[in-house]
Amino acid sequence: MLHQRQHAGIKSNKPKPAWLLTAVLMLIVCMFSACGNRNKTEVILTTNFKDGEVFRIEKSSCYLPEVMVYLVNSENSYDEIFGEQIWSVPLSDSTVGEAYKETILARIAQIKVMNLLAKDYELTLDEKELQLAGEAANTYFQSLNADEIKAMHVSADTIRQLYEEFALANKLYKNITEQIQPEISDDEARAVSVKSILIKTYSMTNTGTRIEFTRQQKDEAYGRAQDALAKIRAGSDFDVVAADYNEDSESSYSFARGVMPQAFEEAAFNLDNGEVSEIIETEYGYHILMCTSSFDRDETDANKAGIVKKRQQEEFNRIYDEYVQGLTTNLNAELWESVEYKKSPSVNTTSFFEVYDSYF
Repeated sequence: MLHQRQHAGIKSNKPKPAWLLTAVLMLIVCMFSACGNRNKTEVILTTNFKDGEVFRIEKSSCYLPEVMVYLVNSENSYDEIFGEQIWSVPLSDSTVGEAYKETILARIAQIKVMNLLAKDYELTLDEKELQLAGEAANTYFQSLNADEIKAMHVSADTIRQLYEEFALANKLYKNITEQIQPEISDDEARAVSVKSILIKTYSMTNTGTRIEFTRQQKDEAYGRAQDALAKIRAGSDFDVVAADYNEDSESSYSFARGVMPQAFEEAAFNLDNGEVSEIIETEYGYHILMCTSSFDRDETDANKAGIVKKRQQEEFNRIYDEYVQGLTTNLNAELWESVEYKKSPSVNTTSFFEVYDSYF
């Protein structure tokens, strides 16, 4: 469990473009509903729409083919991983499919808003970027069969428009965040490396249910931790003792602040190189740590970069949130409710986002 928590905090896959990840549900909650505290956003449900117009934010409209491109490509991609049954799984008062449909709308709305904001920053795509968007659109559209084109009601021009809006939103995010370069000290970003011995104070059933130890069992676990620490204090090699006592799947960790359980972190950051801690208790059990590096240069540099990205995203979110609150949004509720992707064996396209990434 500790191993999983550590990797969840430090290790990560290559991130998605931040402009696609920030506040992805905000518009659906705050712009397309009457609830929430963002009273400055005017929400209007009206019948005054053009044919196929799903929503309008100020003078920027989203049409049905745009929604279907996202919906078809995304659902097909997830079908390959989880199977089509994933969409019918209950989720609160709806299903995964219904919730994901709302997320799709929010993602598209966010890109529309970012394109509006780009005008305020006087940002446009240059000739090379427009050319790339056109080439990407041709590549993707030519990959579609007749059934896929029909299912998405899509044309080459629609794909090009989507890619251009995608690119401009990304350019806006980059333009705003690149101006934010906070100075992060080594101390703030410092990462340490430790070796660890864990004596657990819980067990797991075959079904994955966690069972807490009784008081007697916890006392016995603490006694084992005392025995392990006594051997280390008496001069036994930490790794040898760990081989006999450690109940974690890992015996070494490198991490910055804010990742590990508080007691674990405090002990680790107060150790000098080669120093061994007392017995530390966390929700996972009893730990004994030995510091192997009180300043891990590589992890510290990586953490600095992570802190900078986080602050850049926070500043972007602040600017975006302020901008979006003053916008007027019109939702074609009747059309939106009718939007549905009817699966077909001949509709398998999944490469819309991949093609974009290959050009930009």
